[in-house]
Formats: sequence, structure tokens, C-alpha cells
Amino acid sequence: MSRPGPRNTITDVPGITVGNAENFDLVTGTTVVLADKPAVAAADVRGGAPGVRDTEALAPTAMVQQAHAICLSGGSAFGLDAAGGVMDWLRRKGRGIEIGTARVPIVPAAIIFDLLTGPDPSWEAPPWWDLGLRAAETASRDFSLGNAGAGLGAIAGQIKGGLGTASAVHGELIVGALAVSNPVGSVTMPGSNHFWAWALEQENEFGGLGAPNNVGDLGEMALKGSEANTTLVVVATNATLDWAQSGRLAIMAQDGFARAIRPVHCPMDGDTVFVLATGEVALPDTAATIARLGMMAADCAARAITRGVYEARALAGIKAWRDLER
Repeated sequence: MSRPGPRNTITDVPGITVGNAENFDLVTGTTVVLADKPAVAAADVRGGAPGVRDTEALAPTAMVQQAHAICLSGGSAFGLDAAGGVMDWLRRKGRGIEIGTARVPIVPAAIIFDLLTGPDPSWEAPPWWDLGLRAAETASRDFSLGNAGAGLGAIAGQIKGGLGTASAVHGELIVGALAVSNPVGSVTMPGSNHFWAWALEQENEFGGLGAPNNVGDLGEMALKGSEANTTLVVVATNATLDWAQSGRLAIMAQDGFARAIRPVHCPMDGDTVFVLATGEVALPDTAATIARLGMMAADCAARAITRGVYEARALAGIKAWRDLER
């Protein structure tokens, strides 16, 4: 049986750190997941309106199948600039692929739409490149949740979304997930403050409400009423995986979205999962081993998505889960 790691965060995976940076005037931000060493990486995109960068570089037919960091950002397509700031920080640290005298860090990225969360979606200069740089500069094993980083401007259905994380340990295996919860669907059951993912909760990480007593119409579909959506997840593991195995882990982790959000993978979402495998622990090359890792990844993804909403606070006129009637 798996249990949470000591931090119950993605940084329970050795060699992984996380940094956040925010722009409170625009109510947007950036989160970066850094790997101390290049990690085998994969991506899986299920939403109908994704905004991504360098995911094709991780394809099995591509030459580059490792990443130095993953960048998650608000700002819609403008926010993809944040990866440039992360790349520049890595370059200054001497990290990246050596090509002659040049050094090129690989930083796949994805964005959420949060341009309408704040009072004014205009700016004199786009802030996201600088947000990426600042997020990388502040990366550590401890980091803020809820209204932090890329979760600052997030909205989950009808309530405030945010940045969440969770981890699981089984023997030598460690899996962690980090999520930016900004879905068009709801993370709570109709007519209830209970989370869809209540059965997966560990150590009261999202309120400890237990099983719901009363549930409304399960056919109800409470959407936020806009196209400003997308949930993003980064899964990290200490396991030694090749690209195909990392890709399978990303596919299985998408199941965690369905355990935490309803409806999910909508035409208006850009739901995306990234995987980083640091290769610290060698595993038996068996289908059963990958299946266990995938189950752990999906559960961690669901818990991280839910925890991002639980940790959020009311902002910009958007009520938080904590403001719902009990």
C-alpha cells in the first residue's frame, strides 16, 4: 500500500524542486518544476483547446526525449513566453544540451487561460518571461499552494482554482504530482461541498470530510460559463523509465483528471500531463510495475487537482471552496 511522502508534494521525488512567481496586478503567475539532472520526459494532451510548447520534442520519433524543467503558466498563449525565462536561468547555470559552443535547455510548457480573472487584461509589457525567470530563481523543495504561481488566476468550475500537489511512496518507488486546477468542470459533487476525489484523500489533505451523505443530480453539469479553462499536471517519479514507459505513465495519469473533475477533457479545456522520470531507482521491466506506477500517478494527479482547489482562497470576486455552505 502506498502512503504520502514526508512533504506530500512532488518534491518528495529527490532532485525535483518547484518555484512560483506571481503578478498580482494581472492576477496571473508561473510555476516551474526543475529537475537537478535531465529527466526522461513525456507529454499527453487530452483537452480540446491546448496551449503547449515543445511537446513534440518529446515525441518518440524526435531526437530529444529529456527535459531540464517543465513550465506551467497563466496568460494563455502569451504565457508560453515564461519558458524562455526558465531557459535563460538554466543557461546561466550551465544547464542544457551542448551543441558546439551553445547550450540549449529543454523546457516544455503549457498554459491556462486566466486573462479575465483580474480586473484589467491589458499590460504595457507582457510579464511572463520575467515570471518564468523569477520562478526558476526561487525553486526549492518547499513552495506555496493555492493562490500561488500558475494557480493564482485559476478558476475551477464555479469556485477558485489553484496550485496543488501530492505524493505517494511504495517501497523504493516515489511518485509526485503537481497540478494547476483550472477546469471548466466541477471538482465538487452537485449540491455538495464534497470533492469527487474524496475516496482518494490521504491524511485529511483536502478537508477530511469523508463520504458524502447527500448527492444531488449526478447528471447536472455546472460549468463556469466561459472558455477560460485547462488543468495542467506534472508527474515526477524516481523510477528509471524509457520514453515509452514515461508516455504510458502520462496516459494513465490522465485517469486522475476523471477522478477529480466532472466533466473533463472538454472541447474548451487544454488538459495536459507531463512526466519527468529521474532514473534514481531501477525497476523490474514488467507490465505490472508500470501499471502500479500509473495507478500511483493517476491517484496523485487527482489528489493534487483537488488539493489545489482546497488550498485556494477567494480572489477577484471569486469565492473559494472554503466559502461554500457546509
